[in-house]
Amino acid sequence: MNGMAPAGLQDLAGSLHIRPGAPPPLGLLNTRQDWAARMGHGVPVARLPGLMGSLFNLCSHAHRLCSQLAIEAAAPGLLPPSPGVAELLRRETAMEHVRRIGLDWPRLLAADPAERGAHAASALAALRHWPAPTQTAPDPWPALRDWLQHTLLHRPPADWLAAWQAGGPDWLHTWSRRHRDHWLPALVAGARSGADGIAPLSPAGALRPHAEPPGLGMLGATLALKPAFALRPQWNGACAHTGPWSRLAGAADDAPLSPWALLGSRLAELARLSLDDGGDSWLDWGAVATGPRRGLAWVEMARGLLVHQVEVDPASQRVLACRVVAPTEWNFHPQGEVAQRLARLDPDLPEAALARRVHLLVAAFDPCVPFAIEHLARAQEVDHA
Repeated sequence: MNGMAPAGLQDLAGSLHIRPGAPPPLGLLNTRQDWAARMGHGVPVARLPGLMGSLFNLCSHAHRLCSQLAIEAAAPGLLPPSPGVAELLRRETAMEHVRRIGLDWPRLLAADPAERGAHAASALAALRHWPAPTQTAPDPWPALRDWLQHTLLHRPPADWLAAWQAGGPDWLHTWSRRHRDHWLPALVAGARSGADGIAPLSPAGALRPHAEPPGLGMLGATLALKPAFALRPQWNGACAHTGPWSRLAGAADDAPLSPWALLGSRLAELARLSLDDGGDSWLDWGAVATGPRRGLAWVEMARGLLVHQVEVDPASQRVLACRVVAPTEWNFHPQGEVAQRLARLDPDLPEAALARRVHLLVAAFDPCVPFAIEHLARAQEVDHA
């Protein structure tokens, strides 16, 4: 039971080792290393955004943009300003949502190999006709809305979003059962059976340090003084969760969401981003100076809140320090939200039932590294040895 990459790439990118039923911090191991700090130090400032995009290739656009914004805050005028940030972030986030829904959800949410193959084929057929909102398209949103209506949502995106806002998980259940003859609703409806006993998120744990300047200052100081924070982040002394459900613009809409309902929050955000009314202002981003020659930037991207902090030497135009805190490190913290839910799973469940629950958590929280599920008894034997 795994979603692993080839060994060489896996060693470089890191991976998640998941042990259902093991108490935190034993149930979740993230082997990703702090490559941003290691490889960013000393490089020419102009090369850093491209380097960050290469290191975090699944979310390369967001890392490149966030790095650029952090440099601009650290040393204004050193690099050309980033043009059209809001629209670029909107387009790239919408594309990433579609990629993950079309490529990952059939693999993770299908009940068996036959269903997995059928849904994957349908998803790939849909993606072949996807009008991706690339930077070269002058106004991609009408075509994307039409595609969403006829291929994914089976109703106008504005109507789907309004129904979600009114009914939340109840609407998701109604919609997925009503359209079960189509691949995406069928996947979502089937995944609900894997949600039994998995607790909802608490709105209090939503990550929003960018809500006010003191939070950003505290985050910047922590990153500068505690390098290990980047791989094991906590906020206000506790673990936090981040994703489309924790956007700053949606803070007033807080409501407990089960991991299954988080699938709906991703669909809702995709619908929202496609709309002319509000789609271009939904995602928050920005940058501030957090010290001499030090800048911190944030962007709300597909997987959650991404933060970069850089310190530069304007004279040599080289990077003195680089820190990155990605959504995966928040959501898959060894003491975090996913780890707590993994601990409550019964490791003696049939393998298929256990895998369905773990796969739902992976689809809902969407890590940017591969994963493997380890049987608890076997893992304990290895640990003991």
